[in-house]
Amino acid sequence: MYGKNKKRIMTNSSQVSYFTLTAYLDSGALKYLYFKLLHFTVVAFLYIVIVTVNVLLIVVICVNRSLHEPMYMFLCSLFVNELYGSTGLFPSLLLQILSDVHTVSAPLCFLQIFSLYFYANLQLSNLAIMSYDRYLAICFPLQYHTCMSPCKVSMLIVLTWFSSFLGITLLISLSAPLQLCGNIINKVYCDNYSVVKLACSDTTVNNICGLISTSLTTISAVSLILYTYVRILKVCFSGSKQTRQKAISTCTPHLASLLNYSCSAFFEIAQSRLNMKHVPNMVRVFLSLYWLICPPLCNPLLYGLSLTKIRIIYKGLILSKV
Repeated sequence: MYGKNKKRIMTNSSQVSYFTLTAYLDSGALKYLYFKLLHFTVVAFLYIVIVTVNVLLIVVICVNRSLHEPMYMFLCSLFVNELYGSTGLFPSLLLQILSDVHTVSAPLCFLQIFSLYFYANLQLSNLAIMSYDRYLAICFPLQYHTCMSPCKVSMLIVLTWFSSFLGITLLISLSAPLQLCGNIINKVYCDNYSVVKLACSDTTVNNICGLISTSLTTISAVSLILYTYVRILKVCFSGSKQTRQKAISTCTPHLASLLNYSCSAFFEIAQSRLNMKHVPNMVRVFLSLYWLICPPLCNPLLYGLSLTKIRIIYKGLILSKV
């Protein structure tokens, strides 16, 4: 009996050439064009704002030598990653909004999976390295420039990018060869978990590798962040008023960025793993997009307005144009 079922399953499986994204909202015929144009305009506006604010801060940091410090170099890495992650989502999203048939070819689907998962992995790694940088700056101010030399900063940035690249490459190399029994993804973009659920063959290796990779990345990053902030809090409580002010001014935007990304990542994991059929489709779409839109949109504004050096340069640029 088991042999017949297995044979039937393998007969129905095939190498899928495209995937259908079913989470796009369909409106009535009279409102069809209006909703398409409205959704396209809103999404295009968000993408333009995200690209503009991230590129602006990257240019400001690269051009001004006064910002060639470890904290701003890590910020630059964060903004480049947000630009990359947004580009992995928005062009495809805009095309799908304008299209009547919401399909994507298998190679492009896996390319998008790589882009979005790479962004997610690297975002957490960047935030962890930034917390370590703040820990050294506040707890060991005299040794800070020795510990965070330009060479070490470059090595840390390269390490975070390369380790994320290797981890996601392994993930995709396990998912891409799977024999699939369907091609329906109930989202507005491709994601690895949805593809693996479509597999007819055994996915134990994929599940174990995915669990190990996610656990290592999350536990190591969260452990580093918790350790550094516990030490920073100890120094703040026992240190001078000036030390507390320095800690608050530099750690507040990082903490806000960390909480924003953590909440958005939790939303995405929860709506992917739990049964959300009782939740309205619009809410599910919002939860699945939050982690890809809000951090890239909010972080440049948050750091640009909070950090004194960047704020002074902004004022100088504005006044020079007046």
